[in-house]
Amino acid sequence: MRNLSIDKLASLVTKRPVSLFQDDFDKKRASLEQQIRGSRILVIGGAGSIGSSTVRILVPFGPSALHVVDHNENDLAELVRHLRNDLHDISSTDLRMLPLDFGSALMHRFLSDAPDYDFILNFAALKHVRSEKDVYSLLQMLDVNLVKAARFLGWLSEKQPAYRYFCVSTDKAANPVNLMGASKHLMEQLIFSREVLANPFRIATSARFANVAFSKGSLLESFLIRLNHRQPLAAPEKTLRYFVTPLESGQICVLAAFCAPNGHLLVPNLNPDKDMTYLETMASMVLQAHGLEPRIYRDEALARKNVAEDLEEGCYPLLLTPLDTSGEKSYEEFVGAGETTVDVGMDALSGIRPISKPADPLIAFVKYLKEVIADPDRVITKEDILERMKGLIPGFEHIETGKSLDERM
Repeated sequence: MRNLSIDKLASLVTKRPVSLFQDDFDKKRASLEQQIRGSRILVIGGAGSIGSSTVRILVPFGPSALHVVDHNENDLAELVRHLRNDLHDISSTDLRMLPLDFGSALMHRFLSDAPDYDFILNFAALKHVRSEKDVYSLLQMLDVNLVKAARFLGWLSEKQPAYRYFCVSTDKAANPVNLMGASKHLMEQLIFSREVLANPFRIATSARFANVAFSKGSLLESFLIRLNHRQPLAAPEKTLRYFVTPLESGQICVLAAFCAPNGHLLVPNLNPDKDMTYLETMASMVLQAHGLEPRIYRDEALARKNVAEDLEEGCYPLLLTPLDTSGEKSYEEFVGAGETTVDVGMDALSGIRPISKPADPLIAFVKYLKEVIADPDRVITKEDILERMKGLIPGFEHIETGKSLDERM
């Protein structure tokens, strides 16, 4: 089998050898240079796929301080090794990797001790739909995506009144059908609330975009892992998704964090007719990039049994499964009901200004979640949380099938 780099594979499956956002990035380069050089930047969740892609873009602009927080110390170590081995001169940048939980007391202490930051970028999130499989996983997701996000913003407000804040969102926040997307939709409500946007010293922006090809924990990364372990590939059938490359994900976030208007999120101008791809097609493209042809199965046991035999014939098992797990829809979208896109001076990206709402109902929900998490004797169900979230998101129609992705190969 052939071995290709992640960047090469991502360009291959997206059919974009050059970034879709490169022209916009080049046009904004002077502005980015002016804002970033000599500035102090804090990146939360910066060792993940999107966060690390963003950090790698920021380094050459020469910030005076670039502090990266992530609870995964192994990924932090890999990121700093990559940056230290790059050709960029980072001698003038105070580059620090901090293995902290961004919602912990230690994070609060760090913020209290550190000088103010000019820019704060938050990538911390539980991003998998499968995290709504039980009430414990769901509460953990809401704790990270909403409770800790609100706590962190509160700490920032106590310490420094002036900063530009970016928090990454997801396409699943547009017309959400799962609780992960709904949690990020509420995160958007939090940072774009009337109270936040009324603060003349704070600028808040976000971005929704597609799946990042071969990002950590993604279906496409699982294809490579399964190939390495000689396990069948698996994908849901007739399921359309948008994809961006790791470089494109970082460019979107940098453009949104430093160039988007206050109170706006950026979305890519992708065409559903030509830019969405079936996941089974993606799996076939990955196999073909490795010199193999897909052999379709719908029986899990048979697919596992025939790996060696198929390989001898230059083929590889691809198991297709029905799209019948909770919270999954057959296509993706970036613009929700009642939202419209606006021109933000970029060719490949448009802006959305979400409807700004009072923060009080959301703060009450965050308080409720804190109480539930802190009290082990309090009875709580997924349905209880769902009903409260429906009250905060008009038109939220959750897809519940009783099946989880953890039940699938």
